[in-house]
Amino acid sequence: MTVQQDLRQQVLGREVDISAAAERVAPLGREEILETLNVGREGINRREFLTYAWASALGLLTLESGLATYRFMSPRFSSGTFGGEFHLGSAANLPSTDLAPQPNTAGNFWLVNTDSGPRALYMVCTHLGCLYKWDPTNNRFLCPCHFSQFSREGHYIWGPAPRSLDQFRIDVVDGDTVVTKTDEGSEEILAPAVDTPGVDIVVDTGDRIRGLPAAMSPARAKNEAD
Repeated sequence: MTVQQDLRQQVLGREVDISAAAERVAPLGREEILETLNVGREGINRREFLTYAWASALGLLTLESGLATYRFMSPRFSSGTFGGEFHLGSAANLPSTDLAPQPNTAGNFWLVNTDSGPRALYMVCTHLGCLYKWDPTNNRFLCPCHFSQFSREGHYIWGPAPRSLDQFRIDVVDGDTVVTKTDEGSEEILAPAVDTPGVDIVVDTGDRIRGLPAAMSPARAKNEAD
């Protein structure tokens, strides 16, 4: 046998070995491919199911932790402190409508009883945040800083203040039911009507109603007319 013939047989032998190995590997590859295709048709496999389950559980845990943190961080004011509710008792104890406004320093409001109902006026001027005072001589509120003036009902009269006084919501409560409350009207803040003396008056200093613009004040129009 020549050298060339011997080399040719070795090469052919290697080709046979390679072909046999390919035949052994190819069926396994086909089965894995078919299994993958079948899993895709039937639904998710066990690994994907566990992944989705863990992700859902983690998301739910994160949501619950966030809600717990929000509840913990949310401000809670006790009754009788600024930011909480002030229970003033029976409506029969409200001051007369012809008396001067009554200051409540703990709640930072002036209690004013008017013909239309009680009002809780925030003690801070709407101009630059000064504390205004009641001027009994002129029967109005006067800010000592820049001399803005407001009516007994909290309406803007004169000065650099951009709007009428802010007010806290007042609830008129009968038992456990809120019969009526301070309403943010389109032209002015409406005081809650008190029809029976047996109801209770509650001032919520956590709910401040922004005063309407000075141009909409009925007291301003009256002052200009006078």
